[in-house]
Amino acid sequence: MTDIIVDPSELKRRTIRKTDWVACNAAFIDCRTPGSDKKENYAFIGAGVSQNPRQVVNLTENHGFNTGAAGMPNGISNNLHLHFTAEVFVNLGGEFRLRWGVDGKQGEYVSTDGDIITVPTWIFRGFTNEGPDDGILYTVLGRDVTGGIIWSPSVLKEAESFGLHLTADNRLIDTVAGDLVPENVALIKPMQQRYIDALTDYSVEQLRERVIQPGDRVYSSNALLCACLPGGAADIALAIGYGMTEDRRQVPRVHEPHSFSLAWVRAAAHNGMLRHRHDRAQAILVKTGRWEITLNGDPSTAIDLGPGDSFSVPEGAWRAFRCIDSGHSDKGEILVINAGDDRVYLDWAPEVVDAAREADWMIDPNGYLAPVGVMLAATEDD
Repeated sequence: MTDIIVDPSELKRRTIRKTDWVACNAAFIDCRTPGSDKKENYAFIGAGVSQNPRQVVNLTENHGFNTGAAGMPNGISNNLHLHFTAEVFVNLGGEFRLRWGVDGKQGEYVSTDGDIITVPTWIFRGFTNEGPDDGILYTVLGRDVTGGIIWSPSVLKEAESFGLHLTADNRLIDTVAGDLVPENVALIKPMQQRYIDALTDYSVEQLRERVIQPGDRVYSSNALLCACLPGGAADIALAIGYGMTEDRRQVPRVHEPHSFSLAWVRAAAHNGMLRHRHDRAQAILVKTGRWEITLNGDPSTAIDLGPGDSFSVPEGAWRAFRCIDSGHSDKGEILVINAGDDRVYLDWAPEVVDAAREADWMIDPNGYLAPVGVMLAATEDD
């Protein structure tokens, strides 16, 4: 793997602090609909499904996924719509009622702090903030090009009464603000009933299987080669996809391809993941505690991140993660997003490999942890 050096300017560009979040209050066609007119949409990595060309995007380059957030005051709703690629919500604090089905009556689930919810593609979904005004749903969307969204017919009809239209090339036309309805581009029409009738139904029980509550997390303390070394004691709980675990018995709650994997990593203060790299785009989001991310194996290229801060790690860059303050609990938590549907194979720094070998641990040919004493006894292939 070619060494990738992250210089100070690149380090700054890839750091997205919570203070860098820029809200768009007119990202979607329902921005004037009563009960939905106070939504705030954020785009961190990629533009996501925003329908407003003025949406601020913190980092525009392709990662294989998009990240963003939705913020709404208490009682405000995000109306019913359909996605073609994965849409995953990470509850960063608050209480949100998720509903699904073209009329929102197929089922409901109330999400609280720490939930991960992966909503099935090709179903209508919407949600309402029933908790504090500062509740935030962090979002991860599948693929670089999401294909946009389809609104429930009732949403389009109501938006039209407020002077808002959506073109076939995903432009929001606001006639109240003086926009002209284009003559050479068709306007989006409501989805035909025969296509709506063909959509998959999901029961409450089926949707619950796609939710990873804090109590559903299954952590492994033996998921990384560095776990046996000083400063390397981090635990991993898989949420979506196998990601970068090196524990051969660890399985995620959700296996379905998303174009990315999600996992929680937690560590006590002064511990984390020692120096490593891999060939996937990666995004780190701090949930609790304060974390230091060091690039290039160089302490001068280190950043300190707190809750709500995130960082994009380029493919091939050496990186290490260390919890420097666990906050109000024994261990701080970060969410790690890696591009791709298959496993992520870690390339550990030579000093980590050597120290782990001294502690009787190495990586077997299948990419999992194994005792050195066992591997040395294996018969080599001819």
